[in-house]
Amino acid sequence: MSDALSPDAVHLGLDLGTQSVRAVAVDGTGKLLAAASRPLTGHRDGVRHEQDPEQWWSAAGAACREALSGIDGGRVRGVAVDATSGTVLLADPSGTPLTPALMYDDGRAAGHADRVNTVGAEVWERLGYRTMQPSWALPKLLWLLRHTDVPPGARLLHQADLITWRLAGRQTPGDASHALKTGYDLLADRWPAEELAALGVPDGLLPEVVRPGTVIGTVCARAAAVTGIPVGTPVVAGMTDGCAAQIGAGALGPGAWNSVLGTTLVLKGAGPRPVHDPAGVVYCHRGPGGSWLPGGASSSGAGVLSRRFPGADLDALTEAAAATGSTAVVYPLVGERGERFPFRAPDAHPFVLGEPSGAAEEFHACLLGVACVERLCLDHLDHIGAPVDGPLSLTGGGARNRYWSQLRADLLGRRVTLPEQAESAVGMAVLAATASGVTLERAAAAMVRDGVELRPESARTARLTPVYLGFADELVRRGWLEPEVAAHAHRRADQ
Repeated sequence: MSDALSPDAVHLGLDLGTQSVRAVAVDGTGKLLAAASRPLTGHRDGVRHEQDPEQWWSAAGAACREALSGIDGGRVRGVAVDATSGTVLLADPSGTPLTPALMYDDGRAAGHADRVNTVGAEVWERLGYRTMQPSWALPKLLWLLRHTDVPPGARLLHQADLITWRLAGRQTPGDASHALKTGYDLLADRWPAEELAALGVPDGLLPEVVRPGTVIGTVCARAAAVTGIPVGTPVVAGMTDGCAAQIGAGALGPGAWNSVLGTTLVLKGAGPRPVHDPAGVVYCHRGPGGSWLPGGASSSGAGVLSRRFPGADLDALTEAAAATGSTAVVYPLVGERGERFPFRAPDAHPFVLGEPSGAAEEFHACLLGVACVERLCLDHLDHIGAPVDGPLSLTGGGARNRYWSQLRADLLGRRVTLPEQAESAVGMAVLAATASGVTLERAAAAMVRDGVELRPESARTARLTPVYLGFADELVRRGWLEPEVAAHAHRRADQ
């Protein structure tokens, strides 16, 4: 491994989100040279959430072309792709989609989850997450197999797999991060063949899997024409979007955490060993080196704002909300029902504590609700023994709202940082830099730029803490949150 990156080298990160594809070009010092995005559309129908996989490729091509339009192709050293966790589809032997993509929060496979958890109980227990949730990829794969005429040679693709296949012009190995929710055994570094056979998963359907950071191919001529990425550029195995944002924030040391506030809230941390969660809502990714990355993905998040305030001027609403001083709380589920983290409750649905008056107070109640969920995530993590007292960074689109970030720091009662360019696409640019022969830690040290630090206002923390504890108690009263977690939250608040 080399010890340093060339400052002039360019590393490309590609992020497949829920609402857009974003491409960034970053040099070896972490300077963002260019960025471009293209929108994505999906279809929701009750618990179902689908997207057209072909749209990912057309959007990725356009975003990459724009991001690289003013950059000398000879400087480009690698590309890596992240995507939403648990999003899958079936494709034919040539990589052409046979089905729509079942998105990360699609809940149609609830009827298959019990069977998955019965057959794979020993494996899931050993891996630390105990049970799979209905929105995870393996239950959805069983649903697809039951409802699709599957031809010989068909392939299961994670969202990122389709893009890397198109980039390389052939099927590429999947990465262990995206494969986690399909049941990949991170401890044994293999698919659990006996359990998958018992579930009826055909041989050859699942991709070969490698560790994130592995070079899995090079950009082919056809992909170069579509994307503008030079022929021969190394394609590096990526990670899921939450892990990508964690890399972009530099949250790689033991006890460090990154809170990604996008459509939903994702918390990712780092530690020397896997974290075992009796509730089964925290799971661990394997880092590119020997580290483990515990975390969880909520069904709550900033998506509640577009759901409740479609087309609104969010900056104006933020300014009005900040002036209210309201302590009403909205439980900020993005969909109609179902929570995944910091507790599992398929029947959970939005509610309001207090009586917000007018749009500004309702908006503030949503901001405060997300902050309450975030604190509860950290309390749950502490409850199961995960290290949570290291540095905390805030990233994602929600972190660009400075008032909201300060509100989160105040409710958490702890310092937070807002990295200068931390986002999932930047994290993938950092990971892509490892194709030049440096470790991920070295790449992050060279490319992740420190940003703003926010300190909590003690008086506001004291005023908001009872609001948070009341929110936790209400979740217990509704039968969604385990009383032991709420009791732990109260003990931590008293310390």
